[in-house]
Amino acid sequence: MSETGTRRRARGGGGAARRAARSAVSFETAKYIERNIPNFEVLTEEALEIIEANAETILEEVGVNFVNNPAALDRWRDAGADVQGERVRIPKGLARKLCATAPSQFTQHARNPERNVVIGGNNLVLAPVYGPPFVHDAKGGRRYAKMEDFQNFVKLGYMSKWLHHSGGTVCEPTDVAVNKRHLDMLHAHMTLSDKPFMGSVTEPSRAQDSVEMCEILFGKDFVQENTVMTSLININSPMTFDDVMMGALEVYAQNNQACIISPFIVGGAMAPVSVAGTLTQVLAEGLAGIAYSQLIRPGAPVIMGAFVTSIDMNSGAPTFGTPEASQITYGAGQLARRLGLPYRSAGSFCGSKLPDAQAAYETANSLNMGLLAGVNFMLHACGWLEGGLAASYEKFVMDADQLGALHKMAQGVAIDDNAQAMDAIREVGPGGHYLGCAHTQANFKTAFWRSDLLDYKPFETWAEEGSRDTMALASARVEKLLADYQQPAIDPAVNEALSSYIANKKASMPDVIG
Repeated sequence: MSETGTRRRARGGGGAARRAARSAVSFETAKYIERNIPNFEVLTEEALEIIEANAETILEEVGVNFVNNPAALDRWRDAGADVQGERVRIPKGLARKLCATAPSQFTQHARNPERNVVIGGNNLVLAPVYGPPFVHDAKGGRRYAKMEDFQNFVKLGYMSKWLHHSGGTVCEPTDVAVNKRHLDMLHAHMTLSDKPFMGSVTEPSRAQDSVEMCEILFGKDFVQENTVMTSLININSPMTFDDVMMGALEVYAQNNQACIISPFIVGGAMAPVSVAGTLTQVLAEGLAGIAYSQLIRPGAPVIMGAFVTSIDMNSGAPTFGTPEASQITYGAGQLARRLGLPYRSAGSFCGSKLPDAQAAYETANSLNMGLLAGVNFMLHACGWLEGGLAASYEKFVMDADQLGALHKMAQGVAIDDNAQAMDAIREVGPGGHYLGCAHTQANFKTAFWRSDLLDYKPFETWAEEGSRDTMALASARVEKLLADYQQPAIDPAVNEALSSYIANKKASMPDVIG
């Protein structure tokens, strides 16, 4: 055998050992991101003041609708708003004054205290896709989601190092009655993972069930004194607050649980086509929703949200990863920071039907804008496909892998003595190389972020191993993660109490289909 061949074998052996170490079963979860980089800001001080003034004008002159909710209308009337029918017009300054009682950051507790997250400030918490009725994988294609899929995604989220949060409705399990599935979904989050999770918002009674199940898991007093859920409250843009979402918000706010109060914006359909006009509506809706949460319970934790996409004016389909969506996301981050509130936006957004190049481009744009926009809670951080209609197994692990790059980018640029590397530059000198120098030997394990999924092998090795593309590599990783999964320990008495609660709840009502 030639000398070259011998060297290649030696490198291959070392690589095999490193690959084996990387593939060992591990349940390590990285701490939530703490940014050491500046936020990217697109709006001048003048632009911010104009948008804020216009939002206040909209609230006072146009108003917002609180539909099918007489109690909400009474609360607004008592607070000083002008209520005519279901239209609520809020005097300038009132909403902002009410929002002032919301905390600038809060801790969401996990059943494993090591997984607690702090939402707000310079922090970024990453949570998986939310809400798709379909799932997709390379073997089975696109199909309606089932509870087994939901459980699998919770397991994948638990096993994913760079995800800090288990999320909520990671897919919509259609094989369980609509009025009962929230119980099984919550049970999966509580028992198959020990990361923080979200509650149900599809009906106020289901929000109450979520609170009661958390009281079993954490203890009633602990729940009332601490935040253990962060749940998604969507506004029916433009400027409509329905009784279902507001009813869930009322339950959570009364019980000191956090809500993401988030306009659902498709520019050109649910908001103006202009960036400034959309930002004005986003702010007006956010102010009204957050202010209402504080009417329920001053100091209730909230997150100002902005789900933003544009529309294809030819087909009417939503588009993702676009420059306009980025501008709105950056601008909404500036507005949230001026209110002193945590901010939710961005995600692994794409319109593609497969985890292909379109999905990668659009997702990369969306993830990076979220990091730079100062987002504090990123829902949909992995697994999003087909405009949010499908949760993809392969894309879940592709995205979850890439979240590691966000962690690395957020660290910023070190400038300590080790980072300056002056000794290495002196040691190597002109014409040398750094592979064997002392500085490289001391730092090579942590110097560069490295994907645990993407292929970096020489062409010949890649071809010998089957010429697998990224989707094939992701399919293999999904299988390995699910095969390696080990359920985190939980107090058997607590688990039994949760199971009994669910059984009694299900027995108390007939199934509702559809």
